[in-house]
Amino acid sequence: MSVEKLLLNFKTLEEFKRFKRHGMQELSMIEDLQSDMVENKSDSPFYGIYYGDTLIARMCLYTVEAKYDNLFSPPQNGLEISKLEVLKDYQHKGYGRMLVEFAKSFQMPIRTLPRINSTDFWNSMGFESTVNNEVEYFTWAPNNVTNQSITIQ
Repeated sequence: MSVEKLLLNFKTLEEFKRFKRHGMQELSMIEDLQSDMVENKSDSPFYGIYYGDTLIARMCLYTVEAKYDNLFSPPQNGLEISKLEVLKDYQHKGYGRMLVEFAKSFQMPIRTLPRINSTDFWNSMGFESTVNNEVEYFTWAPNNVTNQSITIQ
């Protein structure tokens, strides 16, 4: 199994509906995908892992330009992981870890807004809890970049 870039098509839209039935509403990504399909974007920010023909884990991986970066010093082009989710029957089997390791393979700073009860997961992946403008993020950086915001104690 490997992480694959998901296509912007109706098959992916149907697969996302399975996540909506099992997951949290704010993670559904259906509206995000529909918007990208309507705008005819060819570069999908969606990545996933298939088990056979079934999409079992997915995430959005967005690029953040340095001019919008307020978490790393110096400001860097980086990535934001959004809406990471693994179907319930496949959780705790390393698929979420595979998605994060895929993002880390780009060797760019990464930020994510954590879900409730996800602190242990992000810490195990080498991310640090960081606060900026009273918003908690988890961040990871290659060795040559440091966080510039306040770390939660």
